[in-house]
Formats: sequence, structure tokens, C-alpha cells
Amino acid sequence: MTQAPHLFSRGSWAEARRIADVLRKETIGGALLLLGTVIALVWANSPWSDRYDALVAYKIGPSALHLDLSLGTWAADGLLAIFFFVAGLELKREFVAGDLRDPRRAAVPVAAAIGGVIVPALCYVVLNLGGALKGWAIPTATDIAFALAVLAVIGRFLPSALRTFLLTLAVVDDLFAILIIAIFYTAQLSVLPLLAALVPLGLFTVLVQRRVRSWWLLLPLAFAAWTLVHASGVHATVAGVLLGFAVPVLRRDGGDGPGLAEHLEHRFRPLSAGVAVPIFAFFAAGVTIGGFDGLTSALTDPIALGIMAGLIVGKPIGIVLATWLTARFTRAQIDTGLTWIDVTGLAMLGGIGFTVSLLIGELAFGTGSESDDHVKVAVLLGSLAAALMATVILRMRNRTYRQLYEAERVDRNRDDIPDVYQS
Repeated sequence: MTQAPHLFSRGSWAEARRIADVLRKETIGGALLLLGTVIALVWANSPWSDRYDALVAYKIGPSALHLDLSLGTWAADGLLAIFFFVAGLELKREFVAGDLRDPRRAAVPVAAAIGGVIVPALCYVVLNLGGALKGWAIPTATDIAFALAVLAVIGRFLPSALRTFLLTLAVVDDLFAILIIAIFYTAQLSVLPLLAALVPLGLFTVLVQRRVRSWWLLLPLAFAAWTLVHASGVHATVAGVLLGFAVPVLRRDGGDGPGLAEHLEHRFRPLSAGVAVPIFAFFAAGVTIGGFDGLTSALTDPIALGIMAGLIVGKPIGIVLATWLTARFTRAQIDTGLTWIDVTGLAMLGGIGFTVSLLIGELAFGTGSESDDHVKVAVLLGSLAAALMATVILRMRNRTYRQLYEAERVDRNRDDIPDVYQS
């Protein structure tokens, strides 16, 4: 008799160890992201708010290359390209050499990510029928750094299977965000620069496929590809993803050690999580609330209501519903010790949308507009509400998580591999 598949079963020890390392770096990045956000909010609502606005609007860069951009734009288009480059590396590695190369293991997080995109978008559209529908994608993103910063405080003993699910969900979620930005938020397309970008991208691909690691060769090609994609009208962060996809995952000699993609991910993840994302948060989150009246104005705007409904209601419903349907049609059983309330808690964490939500908000409504300010307020409040609700749910299960966590650390034969990964 064929054994029924399990949801949230443990993966391999090598993958669990790698993901634990990723989570540590992203958690630190999440703390820095929160710090950048708080500084921006305090400064933007202080008597010196005009200096903050002047800093965000300050232009720098070579005008001959049409790169005399504001610091805010450099943060959104330039620094976030590093974030999406790491996302591209992570995506490719997961589906080529990670546990997601097995379609049965990939089905759950992929389905959950799809549900977590569709339902929040529907929530937004329902509340904005006949209005600003172009903001439909804002509540569809999950901010993994922000979510892990919350998780570090409330869920230190979360079992590895649930941590892996959350990280994988966010990675797949990033893929959909990339596609949404490229397809729906490219206003004007210039074909020649886009075609020209294929040249440095192709050269970059040839070099990395030959396992060349020389930064003085790769960085100029990457910058050239980014510049040309930026000039084409496609959002420049898409260049970061394409460059990440170009990097090979497997070793040339067929060995089991880390390939070039994992090597570059190890190098660039601290830069992404610790520098790029926090600086973007600093430049993007500084909204002048304007006291109680300003907050009331923002919260009565259908745009803001749609975003908060998408993050607080749509995201968890979409993730849980898609996961349940996957289990129903595959006859999968949830793993021992876990229940659907655990899935609900993680789904609430999925409602923490910050970095990519703010980016899509800027693309949809422009920078500095009243709608853009309302988007920022809604993303901040919606993410905070989702974090608080996830805290309540996951803290209720902390005793169970501690027991499962301790069981995963037992190593009776002292071979540095927990026994649960050898059974």
C-alpha cells in the first residue's frame, strides 16, 4: 500500500543546515530594515521633514547615460537589483539542486504562493471597483526579512519544516512579484536598449557558465545589463533576476560541494539583507502622516483599505486555502505534531508585505503623490497588524514547537547530523 505524502515533512539535513544559515542572515537584515523604517518615519514626521524630502530627491549620477537619478530612485532601481539578484540565485538553486527539485515537495509552497497572490489581489479589486485598480498587486508580496525578524522574536523554536516552508513560500512569492513588475508595470518599452541588454547579459552568462569569478569582469557586464534594462523602460530590478538565473548551480566537476550560485549567494546575501533592503526602506517608508486627520484620511481611502484587506485577510486565506486544496487533492497528511493552526500562523506572517509592496506602490502611483503616501501608511499598518496576529497564533503553540525543536537536535551517535534526518 502506498504511503500518503506528508505536508511539511523534513527535508534533507544539508538543505536544513543551509536554510538555517540563510535565516540567520535574513533575520539580521530584518532588524536593520525595521531600524531604517523607524528612522525614516520619525524623520519624515519631525520639524526637519523637509531635509528628509530633499535627501530623497537629491539627484546624483552621470546625466550622459540618463542616470542622473534621485537617491530614492537609486535605492529602488539600483539597490533592489541586488536583492532580486539574490532572489534569482535562490530561486534557481531551489529548483535545480534544492528540495524543490522534487515536484511533490514543490507543489505545496508553489500552490500557497499562487493562492497568496490571487486572493489578496481580489480583495483589493473588490474594494476599488471603478477606482484605482492599478494598485492590485501591492498586497501580493511577502517580505521575508521583515517576517523573519518577527519570527526571531516570537518563534525561535519553530520546527525546521515550517521555517523551510516560510522561506520557500517567500522565494516563490518573489518570482511572481518579478513577473508582475515586468509584465504589468512597464509603462513604455524601448526595444533597442532591451535588445542591447542581451549583449552584456550573454557575455555574463558565458563567463559564469565557465565558472569565472573575477569581479572586474562580471561587475561591469552586470552594470551594463542593468543600465540598458533601465533605459528600456522595464524596471531595472528585472536585470538582477536575469543575472541571477544565468549563474550555474551545479559544480562543473559534478561534486557535492557548493556551486557558483551558492558561492555568489553567500557573498551577496549579507549585502542584500544588511545594506540594500534597509537603505531602500529608509528612502521608501518616510511618509508624513499628518497627525490624526492625516491618518484618518489615509485609512478611509479605498486604496489603503484594499491593501490592508489584502495583507490581513487575503494573504492568509489564500495561503491556507491553496495549501488545504493541495492536501485534499493529493491526499497528503499534515506531518506529526503539526496542525492547521500552524499553517494559519505562517500564513499570517505571509501578510507582512513591505519591501516589494512599497516598490510596486511607487510603480503604480508614482513617488510623492497622495496615493503613494496612503499606500505607505496601508502597507505599514497592514504589515504590523499581520505581525501581531501571527504573534498571537504562534505564541499559543510555542510549547509544542519547543518539543519538536528539541527532538530535531538529538544526536545520539554524535556524528553532527540529528537523528531525525537519518531515520
